[in-house]
Amino acid sequence: MAESLWMIDAFARETLLFASVGLFIGGVDDLLVDLLFLGQRLRQGRRRRLSIATLPPPRSTGRIAVFVAAWDEAAVIGGMLSTALDRYDHDDYRIYVGVYPNDRETIDAVVAVAERDARVRMVIGRRDGPTTKADCLNTVWHAMRRDDAREAVATKAIVLHDAEDVVHAQELRVFDSLIDQYEVVQLPVLPLVHRGSRLVSGHYADEFAESHAKQIVVRTALGAGMPLAGTGCAIAPDVLAMIAQARGGDPFDASSLTEDYELGLRLAELGARGIFARVATADAGTVVAVRAYFPGTMRESVRQKTRWMTGIALAGWDRTGWARPRAFADHWMRMRDRRAPLAVVVLAVAYVAMPLWAMSLVIHWLIGEPASHASAYPTAFWLFVANAALLGWRLALRMLFTGRSYGFREALWSLPRFVVGNLVSLIAAPNAVLRYIGMLRGAAPVWDKTRHEFPDLSPATPPGLECEAAERG
Repeated sequence: MAESLWMIDAFARETLLFASVGLFIGGVDDLLVDLLFLGQRLRQGRRRRLSIATLPPPRSTGRIAVFVAAWDEAAVIGGMLSTALDRYDHDDYRIYVGVYPNDRETIDAVVAVAERDARVRMVIGRRDGPTTKADCLNTVWHAMRRDDAREAVATKAIVLHDAEDVVHAQELRVFDSLIDQYEVVQLPVLPLVHRGSRLVSGHYADEFAESHAKQIVVRTALGAGMPLAGTGCAIAPDVLAMIAQARGGDPFDASSLTEDYELGLRLAELGARGIFARVATADAGTVVAVRAYFPGTMRESVRQKTRWMTGIALAGWDRTGWARPRAFADHWMRMRDRRAPLAVVVLAVAYVAMPLWAMSLVIHWLIGEPASHASAYPTAFWLFVANAALLGWRLALRMLFTGRSYGFREALWSLPRFVVGNLVSLIAAPNAVLRYIGMLRGAAPVWDKTRHEFPDLSPATPPGLECEAAERG
């Protein structure tokens, strides 16, 4: 018994020390971002916010092209296109929808809308799907270039959207104005919380509320490259043409699983000026943002997080490398992007260490023997205290940002959803590693998309939980 107890004590001690050190490093890393954000807000003070009313008028005219890549999106693409046509407040735009010849249902859904409105232009690729989202976007890019040449029209901005997005009525006005000053414009993304999946779908709302209100704000303030969200962003055609010329004609990398993330970094390397645009609307406390349902089941969420982790933290590291020399802020942010697999290992060890430590203490109490390791390693105790404080701070901020975006009720739900997000990452990480190993062995990237749902926007039915919730501050 003594030998077995010694082994339990030793394993509990070492795993807890490993997890405590890892969690402390990650917590301090996050805390630095928080402090930079708070410092920036204090420096800004009462500076006037950008709003629809204060947007400068466009200095140049031109068509805005909206790119939508669609594979197996018959369930949502019709609603997305119809809503965009009804909502967009702009005089000159065209929506390009890329589809595949072997996806008849999606083609029929797009045709049904295109027949009613000539501003929807369907582009059928040459190859059967799925390929990758980037490959589909390249097909759309070439169709737009042919249209521009044939019609003698200069496209002013290219806007990227997903097939399930609920667009904002004023977003094209924002892009039309800001694209005169910047080559890249990214709007906030605010996921919808599904009534039937408050825990799984809601954890995306918590993550994006914090990321797009704090982390990306700090990133751009430090001058680091701004990764694109792949939706709700506008890019100047000239800079995309530069990338296309360097790649033999295609601006989007068809071999990438996360072309949006890589494209943002590539544009920054080329010197493209970017802005994360939080533009207030006439409604009190709201901003121009993109809304959509994210995966609502564990299976679909794990699939999506697996693709993100593979494309950004693993394959993305190989593909994008590091920033230019002495670009310390950019190095730091890329390191944060790539820490997910290691953070999951630390988290997994922590989930094992805590109950093991508790079991060790209980056994010692039952047999009446003091737990020597409990007092012999004060470092573990102080790391535990520090990590508890950092976790409390992290949860408080998560609640704050979720509350600003979705209200007090969702702020409370963000606490259990924090655990759900950790669980999704724990399952996705080994899947990402296996997928990355497959890519190293020559497996072709495939568009492993998740199933989407479009909200009911009819007047009689609310468009999903908190669909029109105000985005505060």
